[in-house]
Amino acid sequence: MTIWGYARCSTNELKQNIDSQIRELKELGCKDETIYIEWESGIKEDRKELDKLFNAIQDYDTIVVVSLDRLSRSLLHFCKLINIIEQRHLKLIVGKSFVVDCTNKKMDIMTETLLKVISIFNELERNMICSRVQRGVNNARAKGVKLGRPKTTYDDIPTIFFHFLPMYNNKTINLTQFSDVTHLSIPTIYKYCEIVKNKRV
Repeated sequence: MTIWGYARCSTNELKQNIDSQIRELKELGCKDETIYIEWESGIKEDRKELDKLFNAIQDYDTIVVVSLDRLSRSLLHFCKLINIIEQRHLKLIVGKSFVVDCTNKKMDIMTETLLKVISIFNELERNMICSRVQRGVNNARAKGVKLGRPKTTYDDIPTIFFHFLPMYNNKTINLTQFSDVTHLSIPTIYKYCEIVKNKRV
């Protein structure tokens, strides 16, 4: 039985957040190759890496997240995931908070209710955040403030990244080692790899 990890942030600018999630997932038993990393909104159901995760897992495997809102911020979507976890006899570990074990039995009604209540608050929190952000954006635009960061280009990538990239591509070093020797965060490495890939296409 494999332990799978899932880390998610809404944007790839939250580097510190995603790195802390990855560290915690490893502390809870996940390995680099079994951790799926994604930068997508939690309200979105169609997420590439989350879909890959649920396609990779086998019955009786374990899924680890640092908090329930990493899986979903939509109550409807979360209920669908709960059904999958139950039907496939999976174990869900939520950080150091609690464990939902469906490997030998169905989820009890109290646990299911608790998960749904938490999901309701996660969705509400997300909606409140979006509302506050939108008000801030509207106020800034009304004052003539230009928003957004300049887009990272191929020429912005540091030389040290290209020095170690062949070793990473050849699997001489893993992702964590690549991050250590370049002093770049894992999300930044993913971003640079994507830019290089698009440049070569």
